[in-house]
Amino acid sequence: MTGTGPRYRVVQWATGNIGARALRSVIEHPDLTLAGVYVHTPAKAGRDAGDLCGLAPAGVTATCDADEILALGADCVLYMPASCDLDEVCRLLASGANIVTTRGEFHRPASLDPAARDRVEAACARGGTSIHSTGSSPGFITEAVPLVLTSIQRRLEALTIDEFADLSQRDSPRLLFDVMGFGRPLADFDPRRLTYGKVAFGPSLHLVADALSLPLDSLEASGDVAAAARPVEIAAGRLAAGTVAAQRMTVSGIRDGRPLLRFRATWYCTTDLDPAWDVRATGWHIAVEGDAPLDVDLRFPVTLDQMAAATPGYTAHRAVNAVPYVCAAPPGIRTTVDLPQIIPVLHDQRGRLPGK
Repeated sequence: MTGTGPRYRVVQWATGNIGARALRSVIEHPDLTLAGVYVHTPAKAGRDAGDLCGLAPAGVTATCDADEILALGADCVLYMPASCDLDEVCRLLASGANIVTTRGEFHRPASLDPAARDRVEAACARGGTSIHSTGSSPGFITEAVPLVLTSIQRRLEALTIDEFADLSQRDSPRLLFDVMGFGRPLADFDPRRLTYGKVAFGPSLHLVADALSLPLDSLEASGDVAAAARPVEIAAGRLAAGTVAAQRMTVSGIRDGRPLLRFRATWYCTTDLDPAWDVRATGWHIAVEGDAPLDVDLRFPVTLDQMAAATPGYTAHRAVNAVPYVCAAPPGIRTTVDLPQIIPVLHDQRGRLPGK
């Protein structure tokens, strides 16, 4: 972890939006050596890793063959597919490869299905390996930041995380219209979309509450939508007046009959909404109520047209920075609470380590 030379052989598993950014970071990292790249798309197989992430040739060829990856004997796999395959995960762990993943299944062991947890723990024991879920949200903003902010409290009454994402310049019609339901009449919007956060963010809230010795009694999930007040053109297409233009999802961790920890995500395509909402720029707002109250804003200081290029790093970089810590951890499913504070090895502005 000192930047003195490559120490960990790493595989990048999947090269989508987040995976490609992680791949780039591994290639450029002073303490990591790229051992292999696993891809799901046959058209990517046989291509050089550097070509897949916008860098010069790295001398590592991507493959669709999982057996080739297992044969590499890598120290760690950055596991970033669109969906989690438990068979894949267990094969990797049992082979001796640790895993850092941006998949959300492993934020809190107790939140896993018991049978799945037993399988993963057994694979970790066989391989002497560990697995850790992280990222920006959930991860950094739902675990690392709350644990730091509560470190100056002696009495916590409530902690609320608000996430805001302006999607107006996101040129992804399928994601916004087909998957997320923007542009539909309000009556046609599936309200179940707004309760999935209980699964996605609930484990993080439980994890933080357990760490603070304030275990939650239950989780509640809710949400609502707002319409475009008038027609609006966004990068993905056109939103008609009266159709879904913003959605808000809330997950609350309940203790003693009231919310102790809350995560609330507001995703929007315009600020001209009906009804009007308090919509902020892309980023996070954290309010801590207690004997050391705090009001914290974390904003992304990039323009909307630069957002697509910048935001993958918010998720990918924390996973890459966690590799040495996960490799050093005892076998098992390791959470943010289990690991030390993640401190990265960084380059200076000239692309080299200070003092080198």
